Amino acid sequence: MANQTTPDPRQPNRRPGGNGPRRKGSTLLYIAYGAILLLLVGSLFGNGKSSMSRQITWEKLESILEKHDYSKITVINQEVAEIHIKPEAIKADTAAFSDIISRPLMGQPSYGFYTYNIGNLEHFDKELSIVEERTGEHISYGIETHSNVWRELLVWFGPLLMLIFFFWIMSSIGRRQMGGDGSGGGFGGLFGMGKSNAKQYDATKQNNVTFKDVAGLAGAKEEVMEVVDFLKNPQHYTELGGKIPKGVLLVGPPGTGKTLLAKAVAGEAGVPFFSMSGSDFVEMFVGVGASRVRGLFEEAKKKSPCIVFIDEIDAVGRARGRAGIGNTNDERESTLNQLLTEMDGFSSTTNVIVLAATNRADVLDKALLRAGRFDRQIYVELPDLEERKAIFGVHMRHLKVNSDKKSEGYVDRDFLAKQTPGFSGADIANVCNEAALCAARKNKKQIDKQDFLDAVDRIVGGLEKRTKVLTDQEKHTIAYHESGHASVSWLLRWANPLVKVTIVPRGKALGAAWYLPEERQITTYEQMFDEMVSLMAGRASEEIVYGKISTGALNDIERATKMAQALVTYYGMSPEVGNISFYDSTGQSEWGLTKPFSEKTAETIDKEVRRMVEEAYAKAKELLLSHREQLDQLASQLYEKEVLFREDLERIYGPRPWDTPEPDNKPAEQTPDGDDAAPAQVDDIEEIKPTES
Repeated sequence: MANQTTPDPRQPNRRPGGNGPRRKGSTLLYIAYGAILLLLVGSLFGNGKSSMSRQITWEKLESILEKHDYSKITVINQEVAEIHIKPEAIKADTAAFSDIISRPLMGQPSYGFYTYNIGNLEHFDKELSIVEERTGEHISYGIETHSNVWRELLVWFGPLLMLIFFFWIMSSIGRRQMGGDGSGGGFGGLFGMGKSNAKQYDATKQNNVTFKDVAGLAGAKEEVMEVVDFLKNPQHYTELGGKIPKGVLLVGPPGTGKTLLAKAVAGEAGVPFFSMSGSDFVEMFVGVGASRVRGLFEEAKKKSPCIVFIDEIDAVGRARGRAGIGNTNDERESTLNQLLTEMDGFSSTTNVIVLAATNRADVLDKALLRAGRFDRQIYVELPDLEERKAIFGVHMRHLKVNSDKKSEGYVDRDFLAKQTPGFSGADIANVCNEAALCAARKNKKQIDKQDFLDAVDRIVGGLEKRTKVLTDQEKHTIAYHESGHASVSWLLRWANPLVKVTIVPRGKALGAAWYLPEERQITTYEQMFDEMVSLMAGRASEEIVYGKISTGALNDIERATKMAQALVTYYGMSPEVGNISFYDSTGQSEWGLTKPFSEKTAETIDKEVRRMVEEAYAKAKELLLSHREQLDQLASQLYEKEVLFREDLERIYGPRPWDTPEPDNKPAEQTPDGDDAAPAQVDDIEEIKPTES
């Protein structure tokens, strides 16, 4: 028996022999094509004359007029003259008028006429007058006005059809750029502009992300696990009278895994997942954003239970009334109003949960954050030590790393996690990828520990520029500058201990120093002040050695000044200003035009900031002067070797009395110091200028 296939009722009906169903937009497009073509053909040939005509020159027309071979002359619309030839003249000289003779296979031949472009009627009269004087016979002609209906239709409706065709092209291009499959092409793309273009992922096929793929984020996963349980067992909560939350807002710094966490929720729950960015709602056409919001939630209700994920919701959910002068952002606000209405319109049994992600929760509209819309806010923080270790494990699963614990190049996740404090999940993924690239450049068969360290150095400090030419005086100045930072950070109790210092140009900096900052939850005044002293040590070292200062400490001074300003204005750590904070966590003063303090208080703040920075500079000079011999020794070694590690400082200064011994003898990483920071961490870096010794 031959195999018989049963048609799938879920599939759309297909045409026999075709590739798919005929789209409505395509049919309308073909109709538009036919209308434009019909108008063009009608305007060219729709003059109402079925006989043959040939255009002639004035010389031939003059010959016809002189021989009087014409039967009549008619001027049409004062533009073209039709010259009809006498039948007897055609029969007498068939060769001369053969171009207007039509010879059918059967029947009598038919005769056409000649046409002549007169230019204007006055000029045509002058030409006829010349012939009349020569022949002595009067030449008369008639004047007629003909209308071309097709041409008039083309004039009236042609631009409209072309405009519709243009919008169809633009909407089709927009759909392709937005990742559409073209199913709404043709005029469907034009009139469907307000349709939601959210990407839908089938939980059973496309969305294979689960909580196993999300390392770290233990607290956030516990909260969203309850959302998964809501979608899997809604009756368990509704039977007790509870209501499923309508919205969950994920808040955290960039790269911490908010989008990945939302996909994992959909993957674990096994429900459809609609993904859309906040900027996709905003268009230049008024009303499109609100229409897309309605379309998105209509599709979500049909697929219930499901998850709607709106990434970067601050693009559309920014607080209303902040558009500046005038109503310059009505489209965005109308989109937000529609979003508020749709979220408030969900019933408790809809089983549609809205997940949203943002790193700017402070600018969101209060109506969006109220209970009943986004009932929960989950804070996704930067990973701690153990979480970074787990994230490294996830991203290293597909890498060929050195797993031999006895070898020197063994890749230890604990070691890498310690060298990357403050790194987000995206940063760690970038480190793993860069390490693989570093190993490939060196033609290695596996990734070693040094490749990861080089990757971290490159990401934090930038690419080494050994081809950059420095004078001998510049290298000495940079060596003393970096030695000042390294020495003071080693001598201070609360400063971050040094890991590595180099005078090889890297990125935009002429020198760089890496530290291993302690991961603290709170910070005291003494800890921040010691960091300020360490920042000012580079300039202090230059002044002690050369008696002059350079522009190389620009970023050092900038960071120290901002620290002092934060101590005075935010943390209330100034005895003169007192326990007062001018920090606004609500963001309401973002558009304020006045300061939150008086002019007298501003003067006090300036004095306190200056006092703190100058005290830090004085303490840095004092420490360096008391250890001048060690400073010269460290700068000399740094000038010769170009790169020094923690062990080199320990040989010169001795071990730090407050440090606990660490098993690893040479960690390598962290936050670049001051003026040597990577471009990713600072806004501007001035190169150190040469000074006279």
